Amino acid sequence: MPAAEGRIRLDNSLLLAYGLPAVPLAALGIPLYLYLPPFYADEIGLGLSTVGGVLLLARLRDMAIDPAIGQLSDTISTRFGRRRPWLIVAAPLVMISVWRLLVPDEGAGPAYLLGWTMALYLSWTLVLLPYTAWGAELSGDYHDRSRVAAWREGGVILGTLAAAALPALLADGGGSQRPVLAGLAWTIIVLLPATLAILLWRVPEPKSAAPRRLGWRRGWRLLARNTPFLRLLAAYLLNGLANGLPATLFLLFVGDVIGRSAAAGPLLLVYFLCGIAAVPAWLKLSYRYGKHRSWAIAMAWASLAFLGVPWLGPGDVYAFGLVCVLTGIALGADMTLPAAIQADVIDLDTLRGGKQRTALYFALWSTATKLALALAVGIAYPLLDFTGYRPGETNDADALGVLTALYCLAPVAFKVAAITLVWNFPLDQARQAKIRRRLETRPAGASEVHP
Repeated sequence: MPAAEGRIRLDNSLLLAYGLPAVPLAALGIPLYLYLPPFYADEIGLGLSTVGGVLLLARLRDMAIDPAIGQLSDTISTRFGRRRPWLIVAAPLVMISVWRLLVPDEGAGPAYLLGWTMALYLSWTLVLLPYTAWGAELSGDYHDRSRVAAWREGGVILGTLAAAALPALLADGGGSQRPVLAGLAWTIIVLLPATLAILLWRVPEPKSAAPRRLGWRRGWRLLARNTPFLRLLAAYLLNGLANGLPATLFLLFVGDVIGRSAAAGPLLLVYFLCGIAAVPAWLKLSYRYGKHRSWAIAMAWASLAFLGVPWLGPGDVYAFGLVCVLTGIALGADMTLPAAIQADVIDLDTLRGGKQRTALYFALWSTATKLALALAVGIAYPLLDFTGYRPGETNDADALGVLTALYCLAPVAFKVAAITLVWNFPLDQARQAKIRRRLETRPAGASEVHP
């Protein structure tokens, strides 16, 4: 770390060590969004509406505490750093919660699901917010931030890919999801502490100035005046909802519209493999056209692919596989570029306020993500229940039509809205470089009212 600049050299070995914990954290995401709702709704017998309502309630409670956790992570500094202690304390809580939720007791009801979901969401947040904030602080360079995000989100895709492959390996042949969820739980319990240990050993925390007291009112006024942040947050929410709907409904769509439940695992593998393979191409595109334009292109690409889905029906596995390939390619940009733009938006807040509030910003983006995913379950499941749809049973054309519309047409509308916010995004490479020059030349803790 050159003392003159206080920057960390971002070689690939360091970025690999930083990206590794994303693998178990992402493997945790798959059961929460893909396997857990139908498991508790159908196999445990709680019903679609009950599960949708419980998960929405848990998410709403979780979102209420995210900003507080982010602010504490930005403010509390120890001899071991600002981010490390949170990871050390929260990891065991994640491991306990994930076991209780994925391997439920006999007779588990709505209260059990709600309690352990809230426990897992809380402990997961205590790990995820300091972890993502740490990555955003590793570099101030516009393109280096894309590299950091690419390694982390590459780990996310790899973990998701592994979680998607486990059902094919662990299924008991009787249709029960219990062996799958237990295998996922053990995978997370083993990998999370191992990868966090490598991170804590290998990756240094960038030195930061002593926290400056900003004041609650002025801090939130700065947030409200950060126009790029508000636009990015809105686009993030819309695109998150667009991605959350097909993620939540994927197993139902493959099983009851395509009629090939056994193909769900291989199709997910194809989807995530394409996401990993496409990351380098999206990075190169962002170097030429900017991160925001490249992300908008990816969202448009995915929307075009989804427009062909309403014409698919029973047996159209290969045609749907092509949709998975095309949308998987877009996933590489969805996972990488918004996270890199987030770090640029934080620089503007730091310049105006004189205090680095990385974890708070990531908490607000995390809140948007959680709200989008909660709405996906909380809206889609009750709507399907209202139409009389029953997973795995014979359903009429109206119920399957609603399932199809929620799976592919609603996401297109949300993505188009997100594209309109992102296409002319005001914080490009030139403006970000100007902000970084001001940050690096001003006195420590100083602020600028009009950057």
